Amino acid sequence: MKTLAFFDTKPYDRESFDLRNAGRYDIRYFETRLTAAALPLADGADAACAFVNAEIDRTVVEGLVARGIKVLAMRCAGYNNVDFKAAWDAGLTVVRVPAYSPYAVAEHAAALLLALVRHIHRAAARTRDYNFSLAGLTGFDLHGKTAGIVGTGKIGRIFAGICQGFGMRVLAYDAFPNPATGLEYVSLDRLLAESDVVSLHCPLLPDTHHMIDAAALAKAKHGFVLINTSRGGLVDSEALLTALRQGTVGAAGLDVYEEESEWFYEDRSDVTRQNKTLSLLVSLPNVIVTSHQAFLTREALANIADTTLANLDAYFSGSPLENEICYRCTGSPTPSPAACTRRTSGRCRLGK
Repeated sequence: MKTLAFFDTKPYDRESFDLRNAGRYDIRYFETRLTAAALPLADGADAACAFVNAEIDRTVVEGLVARGIKVLAMRCAGYNNVDFKAAWDAGLTVVRVPAYSPYAVAEHAAALLLALVRHIHRAAARTRDYNFSLAGLTGFDLHGKTAGIVGTGKIGRIFAGICQGFGMRVLAYDAFPNPATGLEYVSLDRLLAESDVVSLHCPLLPDTHHMIDAAALAKAKHGFVLINTSRGGLVDSEALLTALRQGTVGAAGLDVYEEESEWFYEDRSDVTRQNKTLSLLVSLPNVIVTSHQAFLTREALANIADTTLANLDAYFSGSPLENEICYRCTGSPTPSPAACTRRTSGRCRLGK
């Protein structure tokens, strides 16, 4: 039986994986996230499993391979925290879960939007103190407003459909527009200028890092609502804080934060040394911050476990790896189609 070193374990992870593992793997659960300091926990394992806030740099990659681990199963869709060049050089195969539940994330984005525009979070806090005043709780209709969708993959398209269900006009921006979506694609500048709501659904790449910065916010429609359920690094947090204080941004719903790895997924309520920008953001009445929980539904957890275990099954059996991702997939140099071994063998890297 192969052994899996499972990092950053939460109770819901263990429940869903134990239910679906059915004795296929000896899963060793560790609460710590995968970093260089945590590498000794992987001793004796055949595979490692990590999540979005792991730090999979060259040291970690080489440390895993030195321990005989040749496959890393990311139980998430994002992979900006993985050094794929190091993985390719060291011979580490990386697989992921590309689509666990796009509905979960899109619906969470809608929940943040509705809570903000109707002040649900503030009203709920008031009524707990038996304060039933409506003063200061005036919202606005979404019907007839314009929603700007940045990134039109599965999640972005589902969120666009939700907005259309509210009777909103939808504009879309994507580096690679897909005419089959039927969406109206515009430039990012035009989307920002015309949208009452902007929702981010694109990956974090060098080209998208801080795509919402002070310059972008200066071009945006005054008082718009920003929703980010994708990656924290898409937004310059300092610039967002300034724009919220100035009223350029009317409200913000953030399920991600660019420095979240130290804070999210844990109870930090007793920590006196806090992240200054994050503390200021959560203190604002027109901001809702949730701790990267958009994925957290029963359906998504089941899909994450099923796909992760299937990825490992395929790797160890020598089968094609549908969800493999590598240096050549993600960056330069990009091989010609004829040179891509995955097209012919089903794997980016031959062998196992």
